[in-house]
Amino acid sequence: VQLVESGGGLVQPGGSLRLSCAASGSISSINTMAWYRQAPGKERELVARISSGGLANYADSVKGRFTISRDNTKTTVYLQMNSLKPEDPAVYYCVYGSQWHNFDSWGQGTQVTVSS
Repeated sequence: VQLVESGGGLVQPGGSLRLSCAASGSISSINTMAWYRQAPGKERELVARISSGGLANYADSVKGRFTISRDNTKTTVYLQMNSLKPEDPAVYYCVYGSQWHNFDSWGQGTQVTVSS
């Protein structure tokens, strides 16, 4: 499965961004797509994931601010990020897996920067 992210950029604290990820290739009818992020010097963090059935969960650090969703074709996943904080900047990666806990395809990443 190939994944292409878009939507990263620079935003002021308190602002919003929406990331998109388009999947192509051999996509299973039952799958999970997710967003990870990694900031310099920090461990990679699972930000949010969503199953093909619509089940979603979030890291505590983003609950109430970020929303993950999928389009009707289930091949594009979005991450709506609101109320961005100085601790949110990172490279955000879209991932795909055929199971809830395992991901075997990664996108190239998109940079999110929060700065005034």
